[in-house]
Amino acid sequence: MKNIYHHSEKVFEKVTSVAISILGNSVTFIIALCMVIFWLINKGFYEESTRDRIGDIILGITFLSLFVIQKSNNRSSASLHLKLNELIVSHETASNTVIAIEEKTEHEISQLTKEYVELAKQVNEDEEKENKD
Repeated sequence: MKNIYHHSEKVFEKVTSVAISILGNSVTFIIALCMVIFWLINKGFYEESTRDRIGDIILGITFLSLFVIQKSNNRSSASLHLKLNELIVSHETASNTVIAIEEKTEHEISQLTKEYVELAKQVNEDEEKENKD
């Protein structure tokens, strides 16, 4: 059962990565914009009431905003990861296992988190021993 869960998590993470890449792509935004324009110039659009037209325009803008927000989030996240990777690489005592952590699975990240929690506990214990001496 646990094996099925881990396999489904890996598949879900791959699907999520693909979806994020597609939604944050400029070409996808252009296609969505063309769809919204086609939808708004459709003959049935003008036969609706003003309230329905305003609702459709708001829905179209919201739909397009999804792509803009995803693109912005992808860019921001990538730049943040790059900065963190630079800091990790530049520090001699830092562990390089966290470089490109954004590409690791959720299970791998939770394992690394457990390791760092244990490391932090060990450092705290060592500091307490030094303070007592």
